[in-house]
Amino acid sequence: MENIRILKNGVRLLRPSEYRMLHEAIPKIENRDKLDALLFTGCRYSELRWLKSHESFVRSNTILMPSRKAKARHKERYIRLNAQGQRAVAFFLRSSRNLPTAVTWLENLKRWAEKAGIGSEGISCKTTRKTWEAWLATMYPNNFTQIFLSQGHTEKVSLEYYLMLPYTTEDKEQMRIYTDGWL
Repeated sequence: MENIRILKNGVRLLRPSEYRMLHEAIPKIENRDKLDALLFTGCRYSELRWLKSHESFVRSNTILMPSRKAKARHKERYIRLNAQGQRAVAFFLRSSRNLPTAVTWLENLKRWAEKAGIGSEGISCKTTRKTWEAWLATMYPNNFTQIFLSQGHTEKVSLEYYLMLPYTTEDKEQMRIYTDGWL
């Protein structure tokens, strides 16, 4: 079966092999660290930018993320981190510069995706966040409530977007490498 691109509402969800290819196409280590931090936290782009100057909200295996949206259903949430997430956040916080503007990051992502040979269709600043939630929902279906609360979503949104995605058996085996230890 051909591995088709996965799009939800026009936003690309990456397969683990696509993420690896994208990661390897990024020339600067600092930008790879930023991509990892965006993936392994599942933070919104603006949240991770905010976190750079609010390091005290990082705990050992969680991030306390106060809501930054006026209509948020949750005033704060705890973002769970596995070992890779903890490492990614530490590297991101040690980096010399914060994330660039969302427009610049999007341009970079699309350029890197093309360089990686995965195509830029649907690539956006939301790609890492949606990819992470999809991977967690795929790997931990019995812990769905913890996943959507950690991501700051409602159950309805999570059910609608992150279940029944066309990941292959090989995708799931590779996801395990990234998601292991999240619970």
